[in-house]
Amino acid sequence: MKKEVSSWGIGLRFTLEEPMTELKDESFWGKSADTYMNDTTYVAGEAVLQTVTDRLSAERGLGEVVEFGCGTGHFTQIVAPNAEQVVATDLSDEMLAVAREQLKKLPNVAIQKADVEGTTFPSERFDTAFMVNVIHVVENPCAALRESYRVLKNGGRLLIVSYTGYGMTPWARMALGIRYLRKFGFPKHGRNYSPAGLAALVENAGFEVERVQLVGDKTKAVYLVGEKR
Repeated sequence: MKKEVSSWGIGLRFTLEEPMTELKDESFWGKSADTYMNDTTYVAGEAVLQTVTDRLSAERGLGEVVEFGCGTGHFTQIVAPNAEQVVATDLSDEMLAVAREQLKKLPNVAIQKADVEGTTFPSERFDTAFMVNVIHVVENPCAALRESYRVLKNGGRLLIVSYTGYGMTPWARMALGIRYLRKFGFPKHGRNYSPAGLAALVENAGFEVERVQLVGDKTKAVYLVGEKR
């Protein structure tokens, strides 16, 4: 059986044999743990990553934060100074091992294995739920958003950054897809969200979208802030 997938939400599509998609998300991302941020920088470019970093650094009063898909902890370090505590989670043991080393000097960061589509956290536990480079690659983004809603307190904040090919030229998307394949290979999942499309998905999960914007120059990301009402 064949299945068509989109690479990292960038709009470049491939037809794959179904058995290739059976690789677990944990294994798919874990195999690149040692070089993940260097590879991500190569694929997305420094400019959009710096824009995302600057915006996340400006988010204040985050309180108790749960981060889904922390990877090697790069963005955990960005939000930690503005949070009381961060519980950084990922599905990959390999990613978490690197994150523990990277984040060991941050006393307000705890590392835990968790699946964003279904965690063991109690309901209304956190003030902020946070994810970068996650919502467009998980198997069930609606489940991930429902889980984020469940673990947030009333009035809690949702921060999402989703890399996208929306707003890019076809040639730029193609070049981005080639860079992705060189570093990560064929993706298991991939979606290409516009700001309006991501906002609609978030609203369907029960959140109110406070602001959503397409950021970046040559490569793009959707930056969204929502609130649980």
